[in-house]
Amino acid sequence: MATRAAKILLQRSPLFGGLSAPVLEHIASIAVQRRFDSGTLIFSQGDPVDALYCVVMGKIRISAATADGREVFLNVMEAGDSFGEIALLDGRARTATATAIMPCELLAIRRDQFLTVLEREPILVRELLRLCGERLRWTSGLAEDAALLSVEARLAKRLLGLGELRGERQLDGPFTTRISQAELGSFLGISRQIVNQYLQEWKRQGWVELGRGSITVRNPAALKAGTQ
Repeated sequence: MATRAAKILLQRSPLFGGLSAPVLEHIASIAVQRRFDSGTLIFSQGDPVDALYCVVMGKIRISAATADGREVFLNVMEAGDSFGEIALLDGRARTATATAIMPCELLAIRRDQFLTVLEREPILVRELLRLCGERLRWTSGLAEDAALLSVEARLAKRLLGLGELRGERQLDGPFTTRISQAELGSFLGISRQIVNQYLQEWKRQGWVELGRGSITVRNPAALKAGTQ
């Protein structure tokens, strides 16, 4: 990928968008484009850290294995998203597994090069801390909700939370999030059939609309209130 195209992508990224043009150009020049087929592992939980990744095209599934061997689905990364930041900071093993769920193009920024930029760019430090905080709250919430909420309430909360995490949801207005019913179910460890059962009921209530690979929440406040 040409440096100019990489710079445009980085400008749209929540992590890098606030940086100055010269810094973005430098990061774009050191980033390496990598392509992955659907189903390919980018890295596995426990792997040594190599780089920070930014999604150019496609979707990346982020998951982790529990002590008893079960896989927990944590998130989906899409164009403009970055991932792999936790191990990048402390240099320890990867805390999750990243898998391409369709053909993907990524930008890879080597750990040593990223840390060099981080040392001299306080804006990048701030945005990285914000990103880490958001993702920590998200994963902590998954465990807490599993213990305290009904399946329907958990599903509604995750759907609303996805829109907020991805910047698709603004206040309490309608929003559309790009996720399949199977992917949404994987967040909660429930089947696509159960997800569809609740979504169809919410559709009858006028709270959501269902698209191909997307869900539109027409009335977030009603969805939240009606599933508590």
